[in-house]
Amino acid sequence: MTQARNLSLFADNVSSSGTVAVAGINATGTPSSSTYLRGDGTWTTAGSPPGGSTTQIQYNNAGAFAGSANLTFDGTNVQVANSLKSANTFGFKNRIINGGMVIDQRNAGASVTPAGGNYTLDRWTFQLSQSSKLTCQQNAGSVTPPAGFTNYLGITSSSAYSIGAGDFFSVRQVIEGFNIADLNFGSANAKTVTLSFWVRSSLTGTFGGVLTNSNYTRSYPFTYTISSANTWEQKSITIAGDTTGTWATNNAAGLNVEFGLGIGSTYSGTAGAWSSSAYDSATGATSVVGTNGATFYITGVQLEVGSQATSFDYRSIGTELALCQRYCTVFGTPSLNQSVHLGTGSMYTGTAVNISVALPVSMR
Repeated sequence: MTQARNLSLFADNVSSSGTVAVAGINATGTPSSSTYLRGDGTWTTAGSPPGGSTTQIQYNNAGAFAGSANLTFDGTNVQVANSLKSANTFGFKNRIINGGMVIDQRNAGASVTPAGGNYTLDRWTFQLSQSSKLTCQQNAGSVTPPAGFTNYLGITSSSAYSIGAGDFFSVRQVIEGFNIADLNFGSANAKTVTLSFWVRSSLTGTFGGVLTNSNYTRSYPFTYTISSANTWEQKSITIAGDTTGTWATNNAAGLNVEFGLGIGSTYSGTAGAWSSSAYDSATGATSVVGTNGATFYITGVQLEVGSQATSFDYRSIGTELALCQRYCTVFGTPSLNQSVHLGTGSMYTGTAVNISVALPVSMR
């Protein structure tokens, strides 16, 4: 028997049914209907029961639990009677546009060999020091995307290129300054952000990328590991906001999110820290363009405020297209060489006309 000095039971105190008379328990304190026996041999008064009625969710109210009719749970659903306030839940949670890779206005799913600075899928552009080393296509290879997604950006290496110190191959998105103004980068109030995405590659190992400001005077190299070849894996990187540097908060380029595909030593830096050097990735990251036929597929890219990756911010196709059209509007299908109606105008000389073209959204 534990605590034998305070709690002793004797055979003559135990009834034939196995119960013990309270009077036969040697414990300190006074037994009653509002007390219970602790393991240390003392009778202790039970705390006040939680407040509120059945189904009401309990919350701590200055040391005591209470219930609210405005917040209930019926066993299946949480009900909120008034407004729900939660940081990073509503509005423009994901600062990446076309992170699900659903919009491809320029190429309509066709494979392209991009040059440096070329856009492929909407909002995604390539930084390339050499030409013809890779191809890009929406849903390249026709693999099954991760659950919940129907599209991805697919990159395939076209040669086994040996990276030089000054080489760089990457795919990136430039986020407009208006869309990162609340991050307060460049100040003491800079917010922590989390980058998350789904990735699949024929290669395994350590891969890299970077967050930078528009002129690459501030950069944060990061790494992530692909463990299994040809398998979708979800990755998450949390980054403390940069308290220094210049970060545009208008319609200029605000923040770059970049994924390295082969970066030379000149543009590779130590992962996990902000730097004043112009980096495109982290030191030691895998080179996709270094292996002929290597693949790199990515989707579900999200950049959000906070230290935890949350569920992907799915937007309606109309909303996502309109966000893309702020930067690029395509009339017709370029690959079909279509004749399209652009607008209404008039000829004012034998060789010149005035045409008014209606744009779907206000462009940057």
